[in-house]
Amino acid sequence: MKASRIAALGLVAGAGLWIASGHFLPRESAQSNAAIRTGDAESKKLFRVAVVPASVIAHSRKLVVSGRTEADKRVTVMARTGGVLTELKVRRGDWVKAGDVIAVLSDDAREAQVAQAKALVTQRKTELDAKQNLLRTGAIPRLEGVNLEAQLEAAKAALASAEAERERGVIRAPWDGFVSDLPGEVGRAAMSFMGADIVTLVALNPMLAVIEVSEKKLGGIKVGDMAEARLVTGESAQGKVRFVAKTASQTTRTYRVEVELPNPDYAIPDGITAEVSLPLAPTPAARVPRSALTISSTGDIGVRTVADDGTVAFVSVGIVEDEQTYMWVSGLGDDARVIVQGQDFVRDGQKVEAVDAKEVTATTR
Repeated sequence: MKASRIAALGLVAGAGLWIASGHFLPRESAQSNAAIRTGDAESKKLFRVAVVPASVIAHSRKLVVSGRTEADKRVTVMARTGGVLTELKVRRGDWVKAGDVIAVLSDDAREAQVAQAKALVTQRKTELDAKQNLLRTGAIPRLEGVNLEAQLEAAKAALASAEAERERGVIRAPWDGFVSDLPGEVGRAAMSFMGADIVTLVALNPMLAVIEVSEKKLGGIKVGDMAEARLVTGESAQGKVRFVAKTASQTTRTYRVEVELPNPDYAIPDGITAEVSLPLAPTPAARVPRSALTISSTGDIGVRTVADDGTVAFVSVGIVEDEQTYMWVSGLGDDARVIVQGQDFVRDGQKVEAVDAKEVTATTR
């Protein structure tokens, strides 16, 4: 009994001493160790992001607009007098030179009118020559001589009119070009008035690349600027801007721009789709991956950057030029560190661990 009591008293005394130690022994070392362990745990929990440096340079932009090719000149040759189309000397697709005969109308007494006018000129000239001696001697009044001269000039004018009417029956090409359409048919009457369509001609050299540009992008385009046109067939051609419209289309509110493309071998057809690239004035911009762009809580487009102390910040940017895998943007400071991996999982003001994107790629490999 004594032994059990002694053991019980020993246990009670030991428990009392253990409880009392909490009140009398210092706790600073234990607390500091706990704080250190907590700080280490927090530092280990920093979110890791991949960043790339973005340097601001003067970037030469390109305006790329889809358009179409268009023949430099197009005209429908019409009959300028009445008659029947008796001869058509060209076929669709033929090449003609300026002045070549492309169609002939029936004579319809035009040749006879020329012969009659020539005879009248001969008659008036003979009458004037016969009376020249009488005029010099004063046998007839000088006024009669003036009258004969006027009649001769009138006969010459009638002859010129008759010859012009005869010439209208022969239809000629106004300039070099290709025959694209033949609305006229042999045997068809050209009506008794001017305006019946005979042949449609197009000039393919030079060829035009025509685009429609919005008012916001019109300011950077000037006549004489170099441009490149990429055709839907895969071919490309270099040319110069030759026309920039000063008035907008009433329907689309865009401005017509024409690029003149050399086409000596007529390889560029009329009416084909073309993508035209126009260089614009250089502007300060930084090149970032497309994947780096994100949207803020307010709906602004931008990127997230990391400061030297590891703090995340959102920077709104403007799109300068859109490429296939990269974007040229404005609004970034020089040598900014842009987050390219993990930007959608961090928030502004958060501390992160920034790692170079190249190191992340090498580690992944």
